[in-house]
This record gives sequence, structure tokens and C-alpha cells, in this order.
Amino acid sequence: MLYLAFIFHMHQPYYKNLLTRESNLPWVRLHGVKDYLDMVQILEKFPQIKQTFNVVPSLFEQIEDYNNNQVKDKFTLLTEKPAARLDKQDREFILQNFFSINRDKVIATFPRYYELYFKKQRGEEFSVQDYLDLQIYFNLAWIDPSFRSGMPELRRICAKERFYCEEDKRIVLDSQISILKKIIPAYRLFKERGQIEISVTPYYHPILPLLYNTNIAREANKKTILPKKVFNYPPDAKEQIDSAVEFYRQRFGAPPEGMWPSEEAVSEHILPFIADSGIKWIVTDEAILFKSLKLKKRKSGLLYQPHILKRDESELHIVFRDRNLSDLIGFNYHNMKEADAVNDFMGHLENIHKAFKNEDILVTIAMDGENAWEFFRNDGHDFLELFYQRISECGFVKTTTVSEYLKKNPPKNKIKRLAAGSWIYGEFGKWIGNPEKVKCWEWLADARAALEKAENPLDSLALKQMRVLEGSDWFWWAGEDPDGSFDRLFRLHLSNFYKIIKKEPPGYLKS
Repeated sequence: MLYLAFIFHMHQPYYKNLLTRESNLPWVRLHGVKDYLDMVQILEKFPQIKQTFNVVPSLFEQIEDYNNNQVKDKFTLLTEKPAARLDKQDREFILQNFFSINRDKVIATFPRYYELYFKKQRGEEFSVQDYLDLQIYFNLAWIDPSFRSGMPELRRICAKERFYCEEDKRIVLDSQISILKKIIPAYRLFKERGQIEISVTPYYHPILPLLYNTNIAREANKKTILPKKVFNYPPDAKEQIDSAVEFYRQRFGAPPEGMWPSEEAVSEHILPFIADSGIKWIVTDEAILFKSLKLKKRKSGLLYQPHILKRDESELHIVFRDRNLSDLIGFNYHNMKEADAVNDFMGHLENIHKAFKNEDILVTIAMDGENAWEFFRNDGHDFLELFYQRISECGFVKTTTVSEYLKKNPPKNKIKRLAAGSWIYGEFGKWIGNPEKVKCWEWLADARAALEKAENPLDSLALKQMRVLEGSDWFWWAGEDPDGSFDRLFRLHLSNFYKIIKKEPPGYLKS
């Protein structure tokens, strides 16, 4: 039997300013109403489909902040502001940012939104009504189609199409909060039913091996340019893991069994921390398997089975994602008709089944659970429904959660030493190596050293801000940030850290 394990990873960086409780970026809220809830609810139609959803605690924390009115983002505030009272700066910001969604697959499905898009492209002046309609459409378009059609108040807004009033904005924004409040209860419900497993990522999505020691980057790529100041804080890596497990336990009533290390970044050094936290299995990319076994060629017979990491008195299971199949869904199939894409995937599964016809194998699909869908028609619903239907009817495929499979098929193959690396080329170059990324690690090392010398190094807000700064996204975008928003946010978090420990922020943070 071919067992198929889907693992969908749900993640956003930590946007909230800890000193003002505001955020300049809206992506937790907007992805929250577009991706996190419907991805679980769609399984109601397909009871035979089992999946694993991986959640990042800092994401769920921010969702809870929206639910409890503990954060407001700039985009919400500029939506709430009456269109007639928008000043020049407000109008420029709205024109620049309120078309931030896929043009062809989303904006084009709303005639009035599309009309406003081209009006902006032509450089024509917007009326007050134009701005009001744009405030509505940006927030409406980000809401998943299933909610736009399933919630009566949103159906009315969609049917109106244009000439919106200020009260309509309140309906859309209130609907967004209503959706956000259903996310965690829905995950809990489907978990209790046994249809999904929920795994977890270290709390603020750090690259664990680089927290342990930035020199580990050289294990994955000997040519990596390292920071002059080594960041070397193993206890921080452990704390990111332990706090994630505790957060999960409080929300779901029991500790998690699985962990998706941030960016599937692993090394031998972090394994004891993960095992000691009670985690039973982890997932990473197939490149790490073949590097660990020192194989130059891909061997699917080794890929399609779990492995075991026995270290002293601890034991950890590990599964490796099929990179090709995962990337086909994540990056390729949106360019195809849904039926063609599903046929192509099912063809791959049939070929795998034929190659291992008399064996039980585990094919792992591990991918981003949110960013792919706006590139599909109808936010991916047409593809996913056909996909899940075909899998449900397929006689040689059975979906499974990772823990369910491991309990019935305990791994036999041991990996003596796990290679260091991530899902991107089996190394860490996306987070360290170019001058901007190296500079960020040096700034972080200075801040971490300043925390140890601070008047109160255990101040909870200072520690929280440091953990936020250890997140992977700041380093991902350093030197590659198209509009500078992540660079500004990293500098903001870092400046706030120095303010919290009552130190003057370094001058380089102001440049």
C-alpha cells in the first residue's frame, strides 16, 4: 500500500511591535481569513482524507491577538478611516498597497476591483467612492471564496459590487474577525476526530542549527561566509523548542508528537533538545537524507520509509519529504488546468506504487500551506476538491497522519549522523552568507551579548523580543527584500529590544 502523508506548514513572521501593540503589515489577518480555516474545513467533504497540519506558535499567538483586540495593523486602521477623511499620505499608501494580491487569479474575478486596478495603472485620479470601494475590495478579496459565498452578510456585499458605504467596511472587517476566531477551535475539533494531526515548529520560527552556533553553516557548505561574531546560544534553541511544546499543550490539551523544524533546518547538534522535549518525530527535506547517508544518487526506496535517530538514551523518528511531488503542488500546478494537474500527480503516485507494489511505503508531501493557493483559480478549491476526491477513490493510496503511520510501521533504518542543512539546496545559504545576512547575525550577536549584561537579563519582555529577533524571516529577506519592509521590521524589533533593556539603540539601526 502507498501511504500518503500531507504536511501543510502554516507560518507568518512576528509582525507586532511589542511596545505599541501595532503592526505595519497585515499578513497574519489576511492569510488567516484566506488559508488557515478553509484548509481544514474542506476535509469535512472528504472523511477518508487524513492530513497533518504544522503550526507555528507565534502565528497562532498573533491570531489570538486579533481575536482579543490586542493588535491593530496599519491596513486595518486605513480601512476603518472614512474615505472622505483620507489625507494625501493615506491615499498614496492605499493606492500603493491595496492591490497586493494576485492580479489574474483574484483581482480579475471582481469587475469593479479590476476596473480600479487599471484606473490606477493609467494614473487617473480616484474619487472618494473609488477609495471607499478599494478599501472594501482589498479586504474582501483576501477572504476565502468559501466564506464569501457561505456567509450571508458577505454574499450581500459581493452582490452589491460597487457604490459601497462606510457601514459595508465594518461588515467585512467584522467578518474577518469572525473567521479568525474559528481557526483554533476548528483545528482542535478535527484533531479530536482523528482526521488531522497537528505538529509544531519552534516558537518564533528560528533556524535552530544557527542559533546553536552560526559556524554550523559551514558543515552544510564549506564556502559559506560567516559573521565575524559567532552567534552561539544553544539554550536559546532549546527554549524555542520547549516554549513551542508548552504553547501547543495549552491549546490542544496534550503535547505534540511531531515537529517541523523551521525551514526543515536540522543538524546533529539540535537533536537532543528536540528529543528531550518529548517530540517523537521530525520532518525535513530529502536532500538531508542523501547527504546523511553520503549518497550521490537519489534512492526512492530509502526516501519512502521513515528512519530512526538513536542517540545515547534518546530516540527520534524522522521522515523526509518528496521534494518533487511537494514542489509540483506548491509551485507548478497553478499553471495547469485542475484536471490535468490532478491526473499528473496521480500518474506519479501510480508509478511509485508500481515500483513498490508489494511493500508498504510512506510518501511525504511537506509544503507551505498558505502561499500557493492565491496562484490557483478559486484559491485552490477546485484543484483540492478534485484532488481529494481522486485520492479517496484510489484503491492503492491511503492517506495517513505521520504519527499514525509510525505507530503501525516503526522505522528500522538508522541514521548514524544527521547532515546539517535545510530544504533549500540542503544548506543554509538563504539565511546566512551574503553581506546583509551576515551583518544581521552580527547585530543579533551584539544584542544577545547586551542582554546578558543588562540590569535585568531575565526581563520577560526583553527575552520575548530577543526570541522574536531570532526568527528566520529577517535573515531570509536580508539583502533580498524588494520593498524593504522586512528590513525595517527587523530594525524596529532590534531598536525596541535596546529600549526595553534601557540602552540607546545603535546608530546603524537608524540608517
